[in-house]
Amino acid sequence: MRCRHCDAELSLPLIDLGSAPPSNAFLSEQTLRMPEKWFPLRVLVCTECWLAQTEDYAGAEELFSADYAYFSSFSTSWLQHAENYVARMAKRFGLDSTSHVVEIAANDGYLLQYFKSGNIPCLGIEPTASTAAAARAKGIEVIEDFFGTRLAETLVSQGRQSDLTVANNVLAHVPDINDFVSGFAMLLKPHGVATFEFPHLLRLIAENQFDTIYHEHFSYLSLTAVSRIFEQNGLSIFDVEELPTHGGSLRVFARRWDSSCYEISPGVKEMLAWEATTGMKTQAYYAGFQKKADKVKDDLLTFLFEAKCAGKNVIAYGAAAKGNTLINYAGIRPDLIHCVVDRNPAKQGKYLPGSRIPIIDESCILAEKPDYVVILPWNLRNEVMMQLDYIREWGGRFVAAVPSLTIV
Repeated sequence: MRCRHCDAELSLPLIDLGSAPPSNAFLSEQTLRMPEKWFPLRVLVCTECWLAQTEDYAGAEELFSADYAYFSSFSTSWLQHAENYVARMAKRFGLDSTSHVVEIAANDGYLLQYFKSGNIPCLGIEPTASTAAAARAKGIEVIEDFFGTRLAETLVSQGRQSDLTVANNVLAHVPDINDFVSGFAMLLKPHGVATFEFPHLLRLIAENQFDTIYHEHFSYLSLTAVSRIFEQNGLSIFDVEELPTHGGSLRVFARRWDSSCYEISPGVKEMLAWEATTGMKTQAYYAGFQKKADKVKDDLLTFLFEAKCAGKNVIAYGAAAKGNTLINYAGIRPDLIHCVVDRNPAKQGKYLPGSRIPIIDESCILAEKPDYVVILPWNLRNEVMMQLDYIREWGGRFVAAVPSLTIV
């Protein structure tokens, strides 16, 4: 395989998670009786540009289907994050009723709804029909398509360049990262700004977040890799912020390479220096990650086997993609975790891909009074523990497997 950015031959392994079906390919009663597609799940690191990336087996069309079931608005903390972002960007960049905001991967309108309520014109780009429909129901205009230079050219020809282009947790999801980034450079007005949020590879490795690796994520990103990709595709980074979201993310601010509207923040140089100091541009940095992932798998399986032998009732919470990575890598099936609770009605009544564990609504928790609730989306751990605090009434306890097994 060759690097999807610089075309160098890839030989440095980061991790091999065996094989798995696409993490958001939930099964219905009908598809439960059919075979599933499983793809190898292996990540390599380019020693030229230091982009970490999955091997190419599944195309974007297979991963982001019409019935895609990830809806951003079911997390209250994420909605608050989005609302705060809109307020900050509107103030920082003087956005008003004469501005134009475009969000790439707008999902169900979780963010653009706040621009709309602030009377700031906006447009969503979203390839999945299910989430695009949810956004339109909120009165948001959505173009149902994948973004890249082709669509950017169309929008520019229609006079729809942007003052602000937003890309939250999508940069990692694109197979052709060069074409994707080039589209941003085309779409921005001369003074325009693009912001990108993505989980930080440094945090992924340092905090053993291997379960965030799944087929929808084609790339795993550092500022070191992103700055090079941007520079070679028409963008220049002028600021960066650290965020607590998704276990530790970066928010990168970029302008067109031919723009001088914004001075480069000292934070950009500081972040690049920090990454270099940790060794992210050395092969040794990536060694040992496999062993840490294996320990999480082994510890979780040991806990589940012991709980089963002791007659304990264990369920999971959150039919998240990261949970599917963990469950399928560990080989967990319904005999160890018999159901997963999720608030999203689009997932209820379906089954996790691979493990085929049923997804049900929260009422079963009160009905069953489980001894343990395994929180799969560990990035929402505090939110989930507050929501389900009532399990303590019967002595129920919370379990998290990542970064290490924790029972609360």
